[in-house]
Amino acid sequence: MKSNPHDIRHAFRREFSDWRLWRARCVVVAFAALAGLAVVGFTAVSEFAFAQFFGLYQSWRWSPLIWTPLCTAAIVWLTRRHAAGAGGSGIPQVMAALEPVTAPDKQGLFVSLKLSIVKVLLTTWGLLAGLSLGREGPSVQVAAGVMLSARRWLPERSGVSAHGLLVAGGAAGIAAAFNTPLGGVMFAIEELSRTPEQRSSGLLMAAIVLAGLMAVSINGNATYFGLIHATGIDTSLIVPGLLVALASGLAGGLFSRLLIASLSGPARDSFSRLRARRPVLFAAACGLGVAAIGIYSGGAVFGSSSDHTRDMLAGGEHAPGIFFFLKFIATWLTAWSGVPAGIFAPSLAIGAALGNDIALLLQYPHASALIALGMVGFLAAATQAPLTSFIIVMEMVDGHAMVLSLMACAMVARTVSHVLSPPLYANLAQAQLLRLPQTSSP
Repeated sequence: MKSNPHDIRHAFRREFSDWRLWRARCVVVAFAALAGLAVVGFTAVSEFAFAQFFGLYQSWRWSPLIWTPLCTAAIVWLTRRHAAGAGGSGIPQVMAALEPVTAPDKQGLFVSLKLSIVKVLLTTWGLLAGLSLGREGPSVQVAAGVMLSARRWLPERSGVSAHGLLVAGGAAGIAAAFNTPLGGVMFAIEELSRTPEQRSSGLLMAAIVLAGLMAVSINGNATYFGLIHATGIDTSLIVPGLLVALASGLAGGLFSRLLIASLSGPARDSFSRLRARRPVLFAAACGLGVAAIGIYSGGAVFGSSSDHTRDMLAGGEHAPGIFFFLKFIATWLTAWSGVPAGIFAPSLAIGAALGNDIALLLQYPHASALIALGMVGFLAAATQAPLTSFIIVMEMVDGHAMVLSLMACAMVARTVSHVLSPPLYANLAQAQLLRLPQTSSP
């Protein structure tokens, strides 16, 4: 069949002469760059804040017992009084904004430029307080807020909807936070949207990659916990690797179920009823618990625990079971308190400790391989996003020998978790939707 030259000419003219199309492209690309820069700035100020906290802790070992609960109570008071949409991870808010029941004029309850600014400030304060949290979930909401603000600059009939901007922004947050553009794209497909609009999907995917490249160009091609030099990838890995996959799936599923029970649904126990009646006092108690755990651990559980995880990867001293349990509890208490806090980085640290514990108990000589499997397994189980988890951890591994092992571990852990717990973010997003104004029936 001969091609019609007039059709080709018409398609060429439509592609390159439509000023609305090019304006939309320029706006989306510009705001994608801004979203990436926002996450880079967020990373810089949050790391500076945690360094200040750790300096205080080293100067006066008992200071967190006063500083951490006071800060936690203040953060929760400000969040509940002035920016309820900034609480928690940030990923459920973006998912709630994407729900069909959320009208366009109500999306600002969950995602907006104002909430992005508040999220950066309060999450940074949480790290200044020494709480056990990550900035990756909050980065999703921050970048989504920046991208959503682009809609006022888009021409009519541009083909780029608020839904598409939210998907691109949320995924750009993951891409920039972890320096993994491919991870951001997979996060968009796996968690945020399974039906991106056909006309603009290529443009929005490009925006996600651009945001990630902004982070790479400024921070370098470094990963969150450094590079994992995994060795001993042979048949001897099968039994310990399967044990790590099952254990991380079990632990991650229980962690997810615990968070869902703590953060959504009716208050069935005395602690949850106290949280509902006296949220600021409850937050202070959670902060005191995190401070006590942090002091007992020698400071290891404060923040994202990235330094402790790097020490594990380098073969540093590590008592089996202790850090895993303490980080698990501290991260749960931080999330339960109601402060803006993410769980991605803490989940990676918990999974790394689990993998290292199993390597020590089995006297397996190649601990780094089990650490990598524990990271991908626990993150996949906690979030039930196995492909995103696999890509994020894969970027940290030196070489491609572990690719299939990581993928298999993520899928096994997610399957075990799915039996124990419903999807974490989907359930928390439904809880967020309760904040929508209730319309009275006629």
